[in-house]
Amino acid sequence: MTIDIASQFSRHPAGRVGSDGPDNGERFRSEFLVPVLLEALKKDPVPIVIVDIDGCRSFGSSFLEEAFGGLGRVRYFPFLEAMKILQIRTNKPHLKIYRDAIIDYLAAAKSQVAV
Repeated sequence: MTIDIASQFSRHPAGRVGSDGPDNGERFRSEFLVPVLLEALKKDPVPIVIVDIDGCRSFGSSFLEEAFGGLGRVRYFPFLEAMKILQIRTNKPHLKIYRDAIIDYLAAAKSQVAV
């Protein structure tokens, strides 16, 4: 399964919550990312969800932290489970920094979740 952020969500994702605008991280996580991850887990014994970031110009850190860091923080997916399922795809060199940031936000959220 693939989520193409630019074509399915926004070419200009920004902000953490709804008051920051319609293309915020909380909305992306709850309306796009989590439903696709849950669907993949139901359909496939070894699920892979590709998140394609190539069509976006850039990302705000608040968007990335809320969308991806929020996976662990709001107890949807522990870090190790998310890292087994998610693949962040980009072919554009200037977007690799955002791919790496997504992984960092997932890892940071791991340490915030009480077990």
